[in-house]
Amino acid sequence: MIAHCGLDLISDVEHIFMCPGQLSVFFGKISFQEHLKAFDDEINAFLDNMFGPRDSRVRGWFMLDSYLPTFFLTVLYLLSIWLGNKYMKNRHALSLRGILTLYNLGITLLSVYMLAELILSSWEGGYNLQCQDLTSAGEADVRVAKVLWWYYFSKSIEFLDTIFFVLRKKTSQITFLHVYHHASMFNIWWCVLNWIPCGQSFFGPTLNSFIHILMYSYYGLSVFPSMHKYLWWKKYLTQAQLVQFVLTITHTLSAVVKPCGFPFGCLIFQSSYMLTLVILFLNFYVQTYRKKPMKKNMQEPPAGKEVKNGFSKACFAATNGVINKKAQ
Repeated sequence: MIAHCGLDLISDVEHIFMCPGQLSVFFGKISFQEHLKAFDDEINAFLDNMFGPRDSRVRGWFMLDSYLPTFFLTVLYLLSIWLGNKYMKNRHALSLRGILTLYNLGITLLSVYMLAELILSSWEGGYNLQCQDLTSAGEADVRVAKVLWWYYFSKSIEFLDTIFFVLRKKTSQITFLHVYHHASMFNIWWCVLNWIPCGQSFFGPTLNSFIHILMYSYYGLSVFPSMHKYLWWKKYLTQAQLVQFVLTITHTLSAVVKPCGFPFGCLIFQSSYMLTLVILFLNFYVQTYRKKPMKKNMQEPPAGKEVKNGFSKACFAATNGVINKKAQ
């Protein structure tokens, strides 16, 4: 009888008593699942109590009904940075040229789709640029929500930006701004999709999809050393991002000035969050492009060092599609 102990534990009482080892494993799994379900229920109840009823139009959509997948993916992302850096510490950096080419092309194409679909769906719904509520556009609102789900999901895909930095040992690129932006956007957009999945929420992703077309095209091209001499416009990408944030804040606050029923608290939160990005990106821009050259950098370079555009060749480093000039 013991030799036949297997998955019949649920239906066969005799096997339960004859297989005590499997019995403990079985109840251990049940206990873990029950605890996980109870934790999930508590988290969802807390969020529902904080933000109110969720939008019924997105119920059952992948990864939206429970916060746990978004939470665990974010924790895994943060752990992968820490553990990945430790793993790569004494190993050679990986090139990943082929993977990076496909990745950047994929994100670029996804951004093209989201930009086109957001423009078409908001146009179909007759969206008001100053303030748009959540329900008046009918089926067009659902169409917008479907695109914004892809926008939310793309934020998990973009975690790979950081993983590639880790594998290529570009640790200087893994800044607080970089990690904060990636981790926070994924979690914020889970909330957006659950409570405000359309209406006024369409504007920021429309702008951001356009910026990402430019940005990931740049990243993809910079994988190839022969293209570096043509990629002089990196700082203009940062300027475009700053303009994007300012326009999004302006658009958000316009709904405060002339309300249309879109949740007031969401407008204030989005404006505040975008302000943090303005501050952090502005600081990055100043530190990267507006630093006054040090006196030693103004001196003639040592003999034997090749000079290009006023910087020694050693000053140039490529990072996931970004070419940086670093003071030596």
